[in-house]
Order: sequence, then structure tokens, then C-alpha cells
Amino acid sequence: MTILSRPSPNHGPRRGGARPDMVVIHYTAMESAGAALDRLCDPAAEVSAHYLICETGAIWRLVDEEQRAWHAGAGRWGDVTDVNSRSIGIELANRGDHPFAAAQMDALEELLTGITARWSIRPARIIGHSDMAPLRKSDPGPRFDWRRLARRGLSIWPDPDAAPPPGDFLADAARAGFHAPADCPDPAFAVLTALRLRFRPQASGPLDATDRAIAADLAHRFPVDRASGTA
Repeated sequence: MTILSRPSPNHGPRRGGARPDMVVIHYTAMESAGAALDRLCDPAAEVSAHYLICETGAIWRLVDEEQRAWHAGAGRWGDVTDVNSRSIGIELANRGDHPFAAAQMDALEELLTGITARWSIRPARIIGHSDMAPLRKSDPGPRFDWRRLARRGLSIWPDPDAAPPPGDFLADAARAGFHAPADCPDPAFAVLTALRLRFRPQASGPLDATDRAIAADLAHRFPVDRASGTA
């Protein structure tokens, strides 16, 4: 795998001696990979990621993995509130309204395989930006193929038919990592939106039995609490 270098000045040390134990996947929401590269390397923009993958499968390294890139912003995953210090960020060149190219997905899988091996990152800790920032972010969006990554052991996928009896929806979702923003007036709506965007992008309407079963299954098989040793 060939990785091109385009160093971004937008980075710093990981805080508190943190090591990456998560990967956050984004889309660029820009018209071209070139435009995204320019923005991610512009000091005035104050944003970056560790990698950018274009539609043809070309990969650019913008920030060394040991450094803290500025891709996640405000948000939370489980007990992690400084996601930038604990994650590696991957941007995919995509406007967000069309499928991801096969070559791009192939390159992402190869890149993820190396990252997860280097840092011992579990599949349950490969997440989307929307997972950790409900309502604020929607990337990598409804066209991203999470099930494909799960089949390759690079993500997770729920099995609602095998779920234990659901408990409280928000409690189950929180155990799986999903939290509403602190100032959110409707936490259940925020968490439901994020969970559906990831696992049921075509679903609509109020919380239903399938949503509850998904949250229960994730909480049971993939609890985000690091002490559990499973996520």
C-alpha cells in the first residue's frame, strides 16, 4: 500500500499521554479530494485528520499517528470526551450524497487493517463522526457501508434477533457508547438519530422494537466500557 505525504500543520501532542484506541471515520463534504487536502492543510482552517482517502483509492498521510489531529471536535464516545487525543481520524473524499467508490473502500480496509494492528484497536471502537456527535454531525452518512466493514472484522454489526430483553433504551445505548449532547433538550431523539444513521439509515418514525433490540444487542456484546475488555 502506497501512502502519499502531505503534512498538515494542524496537530499537536496527544493530551495526558493518551494513545489512540479508536478510529473515527468522516466524509469531507467537499467537491474534490484536492479541495479537502487544501483545507485540511490550511493553518487558518484549524482542522485536520491523520489520513485522507480519495475516490480512486489514493491515500494521503496528513498527520503522524502519534500526534493529535483536529478532526473530532466536541463530542463523546463512552467515557471519552477528548476524542481527538484517543483517536485516529480518516477522511473520505465524498460529498455525503453518493455511494463510496469500491477503490476507496478497498483502500480504507487496507489502511484500517494496519492501524488496528499497530494500536490494538478493537472493531467496536471504529466509529463514525455522527456516532460521537449526535445531531451535530452526520458523516460518514447513510451511504457508507458499515456492514461491509463488519464482515471483514473492521467494525461491528448488531443482531437484533439474538438480543437479550431490552432495558431502558438510553441506558443500553450509553453502554454501547452513544450519548446525547449535554445540552440536548431531547436526548432520546438525539441518540436514536445517531443509532439509526449507523445501523438503520432508512428507518423513520418514533423509537420502535427494532431500535430497542439493536441497542440491547450492542450493549450486551459490545459494551464500550474499557474495563469490560470487549470494546
